[in-house]
Formats: sequence, C-alpha cells, structure tokens
Amino acid sequence: MPKIEPFERFPQAYEAWFDRHPNLYEAEIEAIKSILPPYEKGIEIGIGSGRFALPLGIMTGVEPSVKMAEIARSKGIEVIEGVAEELPVEDESFDFALMVTTICFVDDPLLSLQEIRRILKPEGYVIIGFVDRDSALGQQYEKNREESRFYREARFYSADEVAGLLKKAGFAEVVSAQTLFGETLEQMETSVKKGSGEGAFVAVRARKERV
Repeated sequence: MPKIEPFERFPQAYEAWFDRHPNLYEAEIEAIKSILPPYEKGIEIGIGSGRFALPLGIMTGVEPSVKMAEIARSKGIEVIEGVAEELPVEDESFDFALMVTTICFVDDPLLSLQEIRRILKPEGYVIIGFVDRDSALGQQYEKNREESRFYREARFYSADEVAGLLKKAGFAEVVSAQTLFGETLEQMETSVKKGSGEGAFVAVRARKERV
C-alpha cells in the first residue's frame, strides 16, 4: 500500500517547503546534476509535483498520489498512475530513471529498484536521491518521525544501504554526490561534494548491469 495519505491531504504544504527553502532545493538539484548521465528519454518514479523532474528535463513520471499528479500535470508533465513495485511501463523503454525522496516511502525498495532495472534500456542509469539516515539531519528526522506530517510512515536509509540495494537489484558502477552539511535547515551549507557520509542529501547513480 503506497504511503500517499499525507501527500493527498497536504499537497500545498509539500510545495510550500520548496518555496520556503529555495537554497536547499537548488542544492539538491545541483547534487543530482553533478552525476547526471547523458540521456534521451527519462522518467521519474514518484514524480510528485514535478519539482525535480522539470529542472532536469524529465517530462514523464509515475505517481500514486492523485493530488500530486494533478500538480505535475498542470506543469505539462505526463504522469502515469502507478507504484514503484509494479511500474506500468514496458521493458527497456527508458535510458534514465530518477527517484528522489521516494525510496523512503515505498513498501519494497528492492522490488522497486528491480522494476526500475526492468524498464531501463541496456546500459541505462538510475539516480536515487534521499535523506541519508546517518547524517545529522537524517538522525533528527528519524528521531522526530512521529511528529512529522510527511515522514511519519517513512523508512530512512543510509547511503551504504541504498548502494547495497542497487547492487542487489542488478546495478553496477555506483557513484554518489552529497550536499546540505549541518544540523539544522537554517544553517545548512549547500556546496556539492563527491561521495557520501557528511551531507544530509545524497544522490546515488548506478548503471544497469548486463546479465
């Protein structure tokens, strides 16, 4: 069962977060861009309102939340209703897939990544963006999860766990970039660095491995 209830109830609150923190949002975009592969046809899994897809040139997405899909469609994005564990997409139909702040909400992360692998063309790439559980901010989110409108039902992952899931799902050549250094949103340093282990937001890229 997709964890969409807060996004159905509070879509405007979700959008407002990005408007209140434009520097953090831009830093997350830049972290993804720093490892973005060249691609011709991309898709975002859990596209939400299209906040990440649009600036990265992605005009197709899968989304289970009706309210979030409505916002994305209003921006000109093609949204397919569905969940990550059972993507309503043909085999090998995209050469790039993006998943940002979604892996913590899926029921089965490994199956979700295996589905992404299925829809990717040979040598296609995926980028997973997420809040690193081991970061200072990730620890705060984990501790205060029950008080959060959006993260109450989330499961946070470390960068090592995400890399391990990608490898288990059939991906290789894992590289990462990180940003948002600090303990509070108000004091975040927004440079982008290679690797993981310091920044609260991590983007991990991997290539579909040939069988």
